[in-house]
Amino acid sequence: MVTTSKATGIVLPGWLSAILRIVITAALPLMLVLINARVLMSPLFMNWEYNRPNFSPDPYGFTAQDRLYLGPLGLAYLFNNQGIEFLGDLTLPDGTAAFNERELSHMHDVKLVTQKLVRFGFGLLAGMVIAIGLLAASQEGRGKLAHAPFDGSGLTVLLLIAGIAATALAFDWLFATFHSLFFQGNTWIFPTSDTLIRLYPEPFWIDAFAFMFGGALVQAIVIGVLSRRWMRRQPA
Repeated sequence: MVTTSKATGIVLPGWLSAILRIVITAALPLMLVLINARVLMSPLFMNWEYNRPNFSPDPYGFTAQDRLYLGPLGLAYLFNNQGIEFLGDLTLPDGTAAFNERELSHMHDVKLVTQKLVRFGFGLLAGMVIAIGLLAASQEGRGKLAHAPFDGSGLTVLLLIAGIAATALAFDWLFATFHSLFFQGNTWIFPTSDTLIRLYPEPFWIDAFAFMFGGALVQAIVIGVLSRRWMRRQPA
């Protein structure tokens, strides 16, 4: 079977149209999660999180202002082009180094992982744009294009319900599994007295995962509703 477009003269084999539809469907959950993760990795989320009345206090003395100073700098390091001295030169009010060598080594690893995920996200976006463009260039392919985001939204909802359930019921397992995918051994585990844990305690990560999954879930539902309306407008 061949999909054609009289207006453009583009010819797509039926199998290619089907693959392009699958690409869009499979990429949507990842794309939404990555977008929401990037939004959360911002001073805006930290400002809200650290100023929550019931946010976990630091037993070693960090105030909300201390966290608002050091916390965003940790995130800034992940996206700037500076070396680890960006964090290594930071000091606490008593003059001691803010981060020890083990923390700095981990943050260096986190930066490498973050950069890889950013590149992956742009590659994923490029793949989706190409797939959408090819399907849109074909008259019959537009029908598959209408179905792809609907299928993707359904897949996203199923995966994110599982993610939200894991966050609520088995966060420690989810957190450990997430880190085991990107880091070796126990390099990501620190005592509660270390700055990284004082800045980003477990409640911080629980909220981050909940917002990341919850935000993507809402977006997927909206995409599903809009794509369903689009499908209904397609000629039989």
